[in-house]
Order: sequence, then C-alpha cells, then structure tokens
Amino acid sequence: MNARSYTPLPLAARTTSQRAKTVLHWVLQLPPSYLVLAALLVIIAFFASNLLNPMFTSIILRQCAPLGIIVLGQALVMRAGSIDLSVVGVSAMTIYLVTSGVLSSLHPALIVIIPILLGMLVGVLNGIFIAYIRASAVMITLGMTTVLLGAVSWLTTGQPPGAVPKWLNLVTSERLLGLSYAIYIWVGLTIVFALAVRTLVFGKFLAAIGDSPKASTISGLPVQRVIFISHVAAGILGAMGALLQTSALGVGSIKPGLDIAMNAIAAAILGAVTFGSARGGVMGPFIAVLAFGYLFAALTVFGIQEPGKLMVQGLVIAVAAISAGVRQK
Repeated sequence: MNARSYTPLPLAARTTSQRAKTVLHWVLQLPPSYLVLAALLVIIAFFASNLLNPMFTSIILRQCAPLGIIVLGQALVMRAGSIDLSVVGVSAMTIYLVTSGVLSSLHPALIVIIPILLGMLVGVLNGIFIAYIRASAVMITLGMTTVLLGAVSWLTTGQPPGAVPKWLNLVTSERLLGLSYAIYIWVGLTIVFALAVRTLVFGKFLAAIGDSPKASTISGLPVQRVIFISHVAAGILGAMGALLQTSALGVGSIKPGLDIAMNAIAAAILGAVTFGSARGGVMGPFIAVLAFGYLFAALTVFGIQEPGKLMVQGLVIAVAAISAGVRQK
C-alpha cells in the first residue's frame, strides 16, 4: 500500500488530550489574579523563599488587610457600573480624626464609629449625586477626595497629626492563633460580603444592573437605589480600611498615599471585576490583594526602590486593564 493508512489514537490518549484541553480552558477562564499570584509564588519560592515562611506570610496578610477591605467597596460600585475615587479623602480624614486628638476625650467605640459615619456620609453624598442626579462618578468622587484632602491640610496646617491610640494599634499588633486581628476582620468582612451578594435580592439586582442598566431600568428594577447603596457601602468599607491602615502605621500622616484608589481599582480588575461585570466574584479581588501584597514584598526584598515599584505597579494596572478588555471580547 502506497497510501499511508490512518491510525486513530488509542482511547486513553484521546481521553488524556481532552482532559488536558479541559484543564487548559479552565485555567484560562480563571481571573487573572489567580495566575499572577501563582506566578509570583513560583518566583518567590526560587529567589526569596523566606517570604513564604509563616512569620513573613502573617506580616504580608496583615499588610493586605486594609486594601482588601477597601477593594470590597470598590468592587461593589464597579459591579454596578460606577467607580469611587473618594477613598483617598476618606482615608486622610479618618487618619486625622483618629490621630489628631480631637476625639481623644470620647469612648474608644465612638472614635471608631465617627470615622465610619464619615465614610457613610461621603458614600451617601456620592450616591445622591451619581445615582439620582446622574453626575459623573469620576468627577464627583474625585472632587470629594479633593475637598477632604483640602480640609485635612487646613485642619493640620500642613503638619502630621499625632500618634495612633494604643488600643487601636493592638488591632494589628495583637495576634490570635498567630494571625493579626486585622486579618480576621478582613476575612470576616469578605465572607459576609460574599454571602450577601450571593443570597440577598440586592445581589441579584446588582448582577442584572451590571449586565444591562438600560434593560434593568425598563424592567422596573431599582437601578438608582442599587447604585446608591453600593456607594454608601463603599464609603463605609473605605473608612474601615482606613482605620486598619491607621492602626498598622502607628502614627498619623496627612499623606495617606494617592495610590490607594488606584490599587483598589487594579485589584478589582485583576480579580475579573470590571465595570458592570463580576466574573471573578469575591475571591478574584481577594486573591488580587494577596498578589499585590506578595509583589510589593518581593520588590522590597529584591532591592527595588520606590520609582521602580511605581513603574511595576503601573504595569500591573495596565496588564489588568488589557486582560479585562481582551476577555470581554
């Protein structure tokens, strides 16, 4: 026979090939944060394995907690098709209120509650302007941050506030089963958030509005109310994250870091949460925050200075945005 006969692959080989394709398809459908974290852990295991020991892991998790809580709020408003940049101003004002001494005569519970109420008030104002007046979310929340930063600068006359109350510092310094209390707060809020979005009617409304705001409006869904509640929740979570950040810093600062909002947005996008979509659920952004924590820790160990860290941070944000755009096509 001159013609080469075709010999089909054995059943076992075909089954293995199909399984490999299925696994590859499943991996590619994961939020980018999973792949980034896996790649980082492999690199760290080879070049900075000390970061993986329990002590350093606990420190990294503790450092991730403030951003992790803020990302919950950012992911919520992004799922509703909005955005919140006011977290920078909320963070600055929270740090001022806690460390300046203006609340020092009050009960510790009130010192915690008042900044949270401030965050809620900012969220209410954002929600009214964005959901009901239909102003630009970027302009409103950026303007809110500018007002709050200006107020803090005026109140402090440009000087850093004082130290963090010792009882608040214990939230991050004290440990339970080897882990900071801040980690339990972060994980607990993440679980509550995940259950609320999955089981409550609000979560179903949020998903529908994110998929198609116009269709949701025509169907009679409470679009404005959902967007409003999302911004209120984001304001509260922003203040809570700022409280943990203040606890970890140990001292007041009038420059809380303008990268807070960008890191929160980047973590949400890296976790497959985009404007109106939440394919990554809650775990996507959670894993993204861990990836950022290990990334910044690794850059420090490798001796990368602040300019280099900013460049890498910008690159990660760009890759996250590009990945989100490609996956939506």
